[in-house]
This record gives sequence, C-alpha cells and structure tokens, in this order.
Amino acid sequence: MFPANLKPEYFTVMQQAGFAARGIACTLSLLIVWMIARPCALAQDDRVVLIATTTSTENSGLTDYLLPEAEKDTGFDYRVIAVGTGKALQIARAGDVDVVLVHAKEDELEFVAAGHGVGRTEFMYNDFILVGPTGSAAAFEGAQSTAEVFRRIHEGKMLFVSRGDDSGTHKKELRLWFQAGVVPEGRWYREVGQSQGKTLQIASELDAITLSDRGTWLFVRDRLPLEIVYQGDSGLFNQYSIMSVNPDLHRVNYAGANALTAWVTSSKGQSMINRYKINGEQLFHANAR
Repeated sequence: MFPANLKPEYFTVMQQAGFAARGIACTLSLLIVWMIARPCALAQDDRVVLIATTTSTENSGLTDYLLPEAEKDTGFDYRVIAVGTGKALQIARAGDVDVVLVHAKEDELEFVAAGHGVGRTEFMYNDFILVGPTGSAAAFEGAQSTAEVFRRIHEGKMLFVSRGDDSGTHKKELRLWFQAGVVPEGRWYREVGQSQGKTLQIASELDAITLSDRGTWLFVRDRLPLEIVYQGDSGLFNQYSIMSVNPDLHRVNYAGANALTAWVTSSKGQSMINRYKINGEQLFHANAR
C-alpha cells in the first residue's frame, strides 16, 4: 500500500542522487558563465539585462521571437541563460541575473516570500502533455485522469524518460507521480538531466514516454517520431511568470528587469505571444492581468 502521508518532497530527495552528478557538472559550467558574463556585462553597459529562463521558452523559439522586439522598444540588451526553473531561481538567489522567467508557482512564491524576488507577474500559459512512440496512445484509451495514465505507465513498466533536472517540468512530473500514488523507480524509469528539447529527443531514440510542455513539443514534433498520448487534464495547466531580482539584496539591473516585465505584459507583448505559432498552432497563450 502506498503511504498516505508521503509528501511530494520525498520524490525530490529520492531523485537527488540520480541527477546530482549531472547537476554538479552543469552548475560548474554555469558558474563559469556567470562569473565571466556578470561583471563584464555591467562594467561595459548598464543596458545589459541578464535573464534566467526555463529551457522551454528557449527550446520553443519564444525568446528568439520576443526579445528583439523588447530590445527595440525598451533600449535594453536582454541576454538569456536557459536552465531549469530550479537552477534559474538558484542563480537569482545569488544575484547573478536581473530577472527570472519560470513556471513553478509554489517555488516562485517561496522565492518571493524569502525576499529574493519582487513583482512576480503571471503573463502567459500553455499546458503539459504526455508524448510517446507512434502508436502508443492506444495504451491510454479511456483514461479519465493524468493519475490513471501514470499508474498505467507504472503497472506496464513502460519506459519513461524524466528530465531529472529540478526544472519546472520535472517538478510537475514528480507531483503527478505522487498524485498517482506511484514511486517512480526501476529500470523502466530513466532520468536524463537534460533540457526539454533534448529530453524529447532521447525519448524518441528510446521509444519512451515523457512529459513535455506543449510549446516545445510543437516546435520539435516534425523532427521526432512521437505522438501525444494524453492531454487535456486541468491538472496539466502550465503557468509562466516573470519577476525581478530584489535590488535591495543585490546589485542588479532593476530598471531593465522591470522594463521587460512591463513589455511582456503590454498589449504589444501579449499580442506577440498569442501570434507565435508553428504550423498554425499557438504555442503559448497570453494571460497578464
């Protein structure tokens, strides 16, 4: 019987060993980038603004689409560090970026409550989907919930690829396993410690199932032999937020960070988000209030 009092945090601890080595290597690489980029950027030009963003906004092509217009309108030079949400917030806590764009609400609220972030603003959303090898959707016919899908994956020992990188998608996946009453472990469960785009590629190579945000999936689907196996559950809603790093704690480009928030929530920014499509399908939906 699955323990009723087991908390979602258990999964984070349980999986930590699985991606710790990869995380250390990735973090060391990022530290080198931050140590070089941060001082140089500020010394050269106070128009430079460093953004820590979830990989899904980059893998989907959204940042390449939005930022040139934001730069033109605001006069700031926006530079992206694309990592998982967990690492993005870690970088921001150290004051090594000016603004964060992420999708893990509970972690974001904790970040703000601790005084690290200010002005958290929700500005767009899409949803998560489960994708798998062509023809695998039949295994989930009649499923009434995401929890049921995850239980079928576990019971059938279907190969599942997890991002395993403390990203917003990874956090969501662990919560979905918890809600399904399943501890994801065994040879059928593979953690890869990679971005969303790379995780989808690995899933296609292994004929495995994985969780993805819809935006990245739409951007890469024509290149991969995968299909959507489950979608549409309200629990797969995926909200994105933007917030500035607290200038009272760190030397940051607060004006540039706030300018980006104002731009993505403006009528132009919101309209551009809604107009961003791949093969006629919308990747993200604007919802700034």
